[in-house]
Amino acid sequence: MKRLTIFLALALTFAACGNSGDDSTKEGGDAVELTQGSGLTIAMVTHSDEGSFWSVVKKGAEQAAKDQGVELVWSPSNNDPEKEAQLIDAAVSQKVDGIAVSVPNADAIKGSLTKAKDAGIPIITLNSGADQSQALGAITHVGQDEAIAGQAAGQRLKEAGAKKVLCIIHEQGNVGLNQRCDGVKQGFGGAVENLQVKGTADVATTQTEIKSKLQADKSFDAVMALNPDIANAASTAVKGASSQAKLATFDLNPDVTKRIKDGSIQFAVDQQQYLQGYLPIVFLKLFKANANTVGGGQPVLTGPGFVDQSNVDTVEKLAGEGTR
Repeated sequence: MKRLTIFLALALTFAACGNSGDDSTKEGGDAVELTQGSGLTIAMVTHSDEGSFWSVVKKGAEQAAKDQGVELVWSPSNNDPEKEAQLIDAAVSQKVDGIAVSVPNADAIKGSLTKAKDAGIPIITLNSGADQSQALGAITHVGQDEAIAGQAAGQRLKEAGAKKVLCIIHEQGNVGLNQRCDGVKQGFGGAVENLQVKGTADVATTQTEIKSKLQADKSFDAVMALNPDIANAASTAVKGASSQAKLATFDLNPDVTKRIKDGSIQFAVDQQQYLQGYLPIVFLKLFKANANTVGGGQPVLTGPGFVDQSNVDTVEKLAGEGTR
């Protein structure tokens, strides 16, 4: 309950911050321009593919940088663990004042994070890596518990009457995605099969892979996507395969909200990724300026929540603005 109370208080505070709409970050690790600076520079190094999910994380980080008066270096690695390690090394060399980092593959970046810790640079993990966060020397983790989120999604599919679920994994080596599918299996309590697909780098091939799987096995009556762009491809694949499978997804974008409204997607698991960009910047600023820590040794949870036809109208406008 403590970590939930902390998160709710922070979420209410930051909800009033709004969105300036001024996206002055350039690709490749350039900094946000500031009118008033604190002299602090924070690097956010992630496995971002710069798709619809990560654009919301980026917007949250940019807004926090402006609100807190810090310089943000946004460094996406496009799902390349080796590149992510190199970007962390670059941030250490630049002597940044803090590093916020996603951890889809802890083994690939733990050496680089050790260098950061040895250099006295505080670390916060975000999005993926909750289980490895403390071992990597982070102050706290900002994100959702993927296993818990998966269990809740699986339970919903069970309640919807599904008998066999196809869980689509769109990144190789991302532990968090496997945790989601494992959670779905636990919550569903029935047959769940994972399908590794090409991913967001080649959505057309991914769509074909999903369609072929559904055509080959007509017993799948539910599909669980783990990414909004993959969900949109899966929706087309379900229709192309003449399948009656119900479709659900993790995460939101405007297309997903539209599909929830028209009934082609049952629900979306919402981890509120805007907060995953926003909160680490705030926490690192507070740590540097006032020696504050949050979480009490537990992650600061941003989800799971659920978006379905009961609340999609409220969320749709915010998703269109790029903050949900």
